[in-house]
Amino acid sequence: MTTVLIADDQPLQRFGFRMLLESQDDMTVLGEAANGAEAARMAAEQHPDVVLMDVRMPGVDGIEATHRIVAAGDRTRVLILTTFDLDEYAYAGLRAGASGFLVKDAQPEELLSGIRAVATGDAVVAPSLTRRLLDAYAHHLPTGTPGPSTDTPSDTHPRLASLTDREREILTVIGQGWTNTEIAARLHLAESTVKTHVGRILAKTDCRDRVQAVILAYDARLVKPS
Repeated sequence: MTTVLIADDQPLQRFGFRMLLESQDDMTVLGEAANGAEAARMAAEQHPDVVLMDVRMPGVDGIEATHRIVAAGDRTRVLILTTFDLDEYAYAGLRAGASGFLVKDAQPEELLSGIRAVATGDAVVAPSLTRRLLDAYAHHLPTGTPGPSTDTPSDTHPRLASLTDREREILTVIGQGWTNTEIAARLHLAESTVKTHVGRILAKTDCRDRVQAVILAYDARLVKPS
């Protein structure tokens, strides 16, 4: 059973989400929060598998709430809900530790499958959408001192130190939006081998999921915005 906490300042929106989720045999709603402060507090108390997090809420917004929930180190994962697919807050939400984002007008089956994916440790942002999001908001990335040019990959990024050359190569193409199937085909690897590499990359770099790995690839300048 996947447990969900709904965080949205609109009562009708919360009601709609609750009705949808409670129609599923494998989901249950633990509670509803009307702002980010409530969401963070209730997540700490109830330990839901997933928080459906609106970003624009009064007081403590969804970004700060996501940061608090992730910083607590609990198993709870956050799925950001935005009004538009390139909402200005979506990138900040991913940086805060969210496991992905969906638009509020997504089809019901998309929302349900997204919740299930996040609950099992996956990310719900499609690679192409991840790339488009990060390209749009790449100016938020830290500048750092990667060398003589800001286009030069950082060979000294501490989270890349333990990666093998192959793992670094795969992290780079993950950052470029390649799926596991595409990586397998283009690098002439079995897809099971790619999955093993991705798992090791996530573990070695302390990334929660694929979305966080994409962000790391941008941070370390293995990938640059197009």
